[in-house]
Amino acid sequence: MIQLNLPPYQLRVRETNGRKQILDILRRKYVALTPEEWVRQHFIHYLIDHKGYPAPLLANEVPLQVGEKKVRADSVLYDNQLRPRMIIEYKAPTIPLTQKVFEQISVYNLLLHVDYLIISNGIDTYICKMDYDNQTYTFLEAIPDYQDI
Repeated sequence: MIQLNLPPYQLRVRETNGRKQILDILRRKYVALTPEEWVRQHFIHYLIDHKGYPAPLLANEVPLQVGEKKVRADSVLYDNQLRPRMIIEYKAPTIPLTQKVFEQISVYNLLLHVDYLIISNGIDTYICKMDYDNQTYTFLEAIPDYQDI
């Protein structure tokens, strides 16, 4: 897999029927080791291990419904009252983070109305803090520590 701009962590990878799988600590199961999953697992460990995000308040593959279409947010951070606070969308390291990716996460945010939107391909990461009162957003230079959100 490609080296990411995220800190390494103690990987738990296995091979089953000739296919590699990686342990998803949030879903508590092994999942297919795709390039996007490689990014997701590194990013989740970064949030928990380096930014102080509580694992019990994070969820992967959160089902949403947009009209008749069923979609899944890659990761969602909740507050202690289980209200969504952050949506994180991942792409494989070879996928550029284009306007289309921002539009995808924006659709999810129409449903969840969170304070922070993050998109990452493990190489590049963009963080937006939403300001609903002024109908705008601000790009942040770094992912905030959990205690600062």
